Amino acid sequence: MMPPMQDELTALIAKDLGINDLSAEEQQVLIAQFGEVALKAATLAVVGKLAEEKRGEFGKLAQAGDPMAIKSFLDKEVPDHESVAKAAVAEEVKRFKAFQAP
Repeated sequence: MMPPMQDELTALIAKDLGINDLSAEEQQVLIAQFGEVALKAATLAVVGKLAEEKRGEFGKLAQAGDPMAIKSFLDKEVPDHESVAKAAVAEEVKRFKAFQAP
């Protein structure tokens, strides 16, 4: 059983994705899959804004797995990285909804 806050968050995501009529198990699977796709889309969008010569440095930071170092790097190299990532995720939500439409 999920904690109440996670339950509420899952319900909000399911509603936003238009999958709230599915079973809880199906919702969890789709949300997890969507999360992976959205993360990849956001990452690609941000990396696409990086200067070519900075992409290797970003790759090294990503492999090291230090979120603060990555954020600091992106704050400097792609100042609007958060809005770029949000826009990419919003686009994925639109695509998902379009795919789900009858």
